[in-house]
Amino acid sequence: MFNIVAGLIEPSAGEAKVVGHDPFCEFDFFRGKIGIVFQNDRLMPWRTALDNVLLGLQVLDTDPKKAVETARGWLARLGLSGNENDYPHALSGGMRQRVSIARAFAVDPEILLCDEPFSSLDEMTARDLRAEFVRLVRQNNKTAVFITHQISEAMEIGDRVLVFHRPARIAYEARLTANTSDGDRSKMHDDIMRVLSVEQAA
Repeated sequence: MFNIVAGLIEPSAGEAKVVGHDPFCEFDFFRGKIGIVFQNDRLMPWRTALDNVLLGLQVLDTDPKKAVETARGWLARLGLSGNENDYPHALSGGMRQRVSIARAFAVDPEILLCDEPFSSLDEMTARDLRAEFVRLVRQNNKTAVFITHQISEAMEIGDRVLVFHRPARIAYEARLTANTSDGDRSKMHDDIMRVLSVEQAA
């Protein structure tokens, strides 16, 4: 499903529409409209933190002065002021992932695709980055599609939770709001566990 939304593969049947457009057939339409945060930071080791954030802006032919201002601004928002000229090897895992998030936000995409972006981090760093990411998504009015294998993470950050059975069949769907009770959340967790157990048994 991630690859279909990103326009990397074509659905084997039916059609996929993202903001009213086919991401596979209209790939160019989505230029600059989708940002991706990977499981690993995917930073270029020969580029500084600033230059890594600049990459997407350069691909989009953004005015160089404006691009630098934007990149610096996002690094600052993610707590990396003073690290602009550091290379990835000099940054911690959490800091590198912050650069990756800054790179995704810098191009001002409508949609963020996130492939388990915090799974390789220690729990405290992951918790802090998770909260920061959710805050940025909401503040900037973005839509984020977030892949995770952790039920608690999905329920913590999501307002719509989908459980898939292979290859891309929706087996369960639930919505959460600020008013969702602890009892409803507990039932949802149990329902997800049951659906996942069925998939594993199959």
